[in-house]
Amino acid sequence: MKILITGAFGQLGTALTEALINKYSNNSVVATDLHIRDTFDCETLELDATNLEALDEVVRTHQITQIYHLAAVLSAKGELEPLKTWDLNNSTFFNVLEAARLNDVRKVFFPSSIAVFGADARNQITSNDFPLNPTTVYGISKVAGEQWANYYNIKYGMDVRCLRYPGLISYQSFPGGGTTDYAVDIFHKAIKGEDFECYLRKDTQLPMLYMDDAIDATIRLMDAPKKAITRVGYNIQGMSFSPEMIAEEIRKNIPKLTVVYNPDNRQKIAESWPVALDDTPARMDWGWEPEYDLKRMTEEMLYRLDQKKRTNAFMHA
Repeated sequence: MKILITGAFGQLGTALTEALINKYSNNSVVATDLHIRDTFDCETLELDATNLEALDEVVRTHQITQIYHLAAVLSAKGELEPLKTWDLNNSTFFNVLEAARLNDVRKVFFPSSIAVFGADARNQITSNDFPLNPTTVYGISKVAGEQWANYYNIKYGMDVRCLRYPGLISYQSFPGGGTTDYAVDIFHKAIKGEDFECYLRKDTQLPMLYMDDAIDATIRLMDAPKKAITRVGYNIQGMSFSPEMIAEEIRKNIPKLTVVYNPDNRQKIAESWPVALDDTPARMDWGWEPEYDLKRMTEEMLYRLDQKKRTNAFMHA
């Protein structure tokens, strides 16, 4: 086993890289990103995934057997530069697929998203096979990614697997420009005793997933035998809540939290996504089951961030 991770220093990448090191050892993981930090106890390389030649060299030199491709521009940031987002998200994935094909790397992970759905999926529990009608360039790129994954699986006998992540919530790192980022930022503001300004309406409900569950789902999917996989892209559902609901849950621990609602362009994006997902295929095919609900996730986030705050205060004392 030799695993390559692109985008290893992003929100998902930070947690997933640590989990893969813990599961397979630091000698089994190569973490890469456009800009790196000395964080992981494994080989860490600067890599521009838009450069096929450089990517191919890393795959070949390190005899990579699996690739987790996480590098991407996210939904809200992507709407600021649509064409650039489309080009970067797709070119990097094409390069990963080609590097994998050329070096006989059969198993590849591609993170899809609830952004593959459109406004017609909004007011229901959205099935895995619901029509994909994205309204953002990020969502369009994810639909294209799923289709290209399926193409490579059929044409070249590869094994590319995708998860449609909801909004991800973690204490390990800050999010990177997604529409659901508020659900992380609100915890940081609460721990600091600061007021929080939310860019969504208080009743805007979206599916979310605690990072520990996201990592568990990712590794479960990739560990599942090929015969158990019945599709390229899988829905996974953790919990669904609105800004008002998470604020009320935080106030059970931090009563003085003040939230002001000032919806911006991200409100329209949120309204084009499902309220909740039906993840029955993931549960049946490879045993997916989340452990965190809103209450447990809130308690864990506040505890972990408070620990980090205390540690930082101690380090700077």
